[in-house]
Amino acid sequence: ALLQALEAVERGGTVLFFAPTDPGVTIPVSINELFFRNDVTITTSYAGSPADYQTALRLVRAASLPVRQMITHRFGLAEAGRGFQLVAEAKSSIKVIIEPSR
Repeated sequence: ALLQALEAVERGGTVLFFAPTDPGVTIPVSINELFFRNDVTITTSYAGSPADYQTALRLVRAASLPVRQMITHRFGLAEAGRGFQLVAEAKSSIKVIIEPSR
């Protein structure tokens, strides 16, 4: 999937590697193509480990976390842009939910 993303991204696009791989996983990347043919940006985002998710699920199941209070905004599909804007600003939102049927 990582190579497919790099092959599919259009000129000037960004590829986000969201989840980590197993240690030692590598992919061949042509730096020349990234710079001169595609002008592509590669970026990463933190994703929790399986142990992190197990801990979080255990806390949610035990009702130890106020998860409903973490949802600060809900928007319908027509207002999705506002939801993304709030997340990008990273000021007044914790969790923004887009509800297509709303």
